[in-house]
Amino acid sequence: MTNETPKAPPLYPKSHLLAASGIAALLSLALLVFPTSDVEAKKTTLSLELESPAEQLKDEAGTAPLVQSQAGQGSPFAQIEGAQADTEQAAQQAPAADDNTTAKLPGHREVTVARGDTLSTLFAKVGLPANAVHDVLASGKQAKQFSQLKHGQVLQFELDKDGQLASLHSKVSNLETIRLSKTAKGYAFDREIVKPVVRTAYAHGVIKSSLSASAQRAGLSHSMTMDMAKVLGYDIDFAQDIRPGDEFDVVYEQKVMDGKVVGTGNILSARFTNRGKTYTAVRYTNKQGNTSYYTADGNSLRKAFIRTPVDFARISSRFSAGRKHPILNKIRAHKGVDYAAPRGTPIKAAGDGRIELAGRRGGYGNTVIIAHGNRYKTLYGHMQGFAKGIKNGSNVKQGQIIGYIGTTGLSTGPHLHYEFQVNGVHVDPLSQKVPMSDPIAKNERQRFLQQSQPLIARMDQEKATMLAANKR
Repeated sequence: MTNETPKAPPLYPKSHLLAASGIAALLSLALLVFPTSDVEAKKTTLSLELESPAEQLKDEAGTAPLVQSQAGQGSPFAQIEGAQADTEQAAQQAPAADDNTTAKLPGHREVTVARGDTLSTLFAKVGLPANAVHDVLASGKQAKQFSQLKHGQVLQFELDKDGQLASLHSKVSNLETIRLSKTAKGYAFDREIVKPVVRTAYAHGVIKSSLSASAQRAGLSHSMTMDMAKVLGYDIDFAQDIRPGDEFDVVYEQKVMDGKVVGTGNILSARFTNRGKTYTAVRYTNKQGNTSYYTADGNSLRKAFIRTPVDFARISSRFSAGRKHPILNKIRAHKGVDYAAPRGTPIKAAGDGRIELAGRRGGYGNTVIIAHGNRYKTLYGHMQGFAKGIKNGSNVKQGQIIGYIGTTGLSTGPHLHYEFQVNGVHVDPLSQKVPMSDPIAKNERQRFLQQSQPLIARMDQEKATMLAANKR
């Protein structure tokens, strides 16, 4: 008998295997015809990657050159690898652009002024030679304004086809633009000034620590704060009279362009409550064109002398008949008032007059003496130096800067020594009653009230609205 090993029965019937093979074939065909979204996304990305370098390599005829590679001559992969290689090489050869230089058009360059920049360095950044700077500055006095650079200022260059300067312009401020344009005779200078819309604005503040800090919180600029102190400085001594709780209201001109505030103008009306007493000022221009500030009832705010010749200074020593001199160390009358302030702080003439002395005078150091008519004289000592045009015999106007705080002569620190004389006798300038100027003329009083009353009403209304809003 022959022993034969029996055959293992099939795992699946033959009919089942045939059916499974058919289904697998159908699924493969379906995947080829209808790919999944994941496959489709990858294919789209690849397509974009393939097209981009080829587009970069197109020549002027619009065809992409073929590049040989291991993938085979003329293959699309050869074009891609060649495009990437050329792109990388071009990137390596291209000069790195300066961080503050921008090129929008072939002949257009914009450069932002950085710290330490000069006109020469800016010209170099856009590829212009040094002699181009000389040609610009030598074209006229006005062209020298381009050398007065500010940090953050933008200069725009236009270059011709030969890379030479065709024009240069810069925005000096929100309202002013200067330009140089090349002509057959050199460079022509042009200035463009845009007139803003002028509207009125209101500010209110309460003194907490200082006037400058409170005014800043109220939205007033430093120059506007100084103007307010100047307008009301005949009645309020801003060096010593200001107290916490004092408050102010101001209606002023505001310059606007494209809905943006670009500057301020004149104070139209101001009101300051100091130690419970309120002072009001209204700006008025009479029929002759002269402008001044008056009280609400038409009395002039301008007096023969201002109260303080130094803005926001601190009184370090008062008028006294028996003060001990800090340097001489002996009792010696102090015939004036000392105002301590940082070195270089401007000093103003207390009133109109003629300069009797602008020079050295003993322990006073650098000194200015002004004669105000035949009756009054003022003295300003320990100056660091004199303002331009201040000399013996020259005339000065009230509020005009005559010098700067210093520590010349017998002085322990930077301050102004200020004296006031009436008929040759020294008096305390803080207690001296100064003469008043003329009020509004009778024939202009009605016109003045028509202008002043709406301004006073505006301050009242704005303040009431603001206080009501704060109570909510």
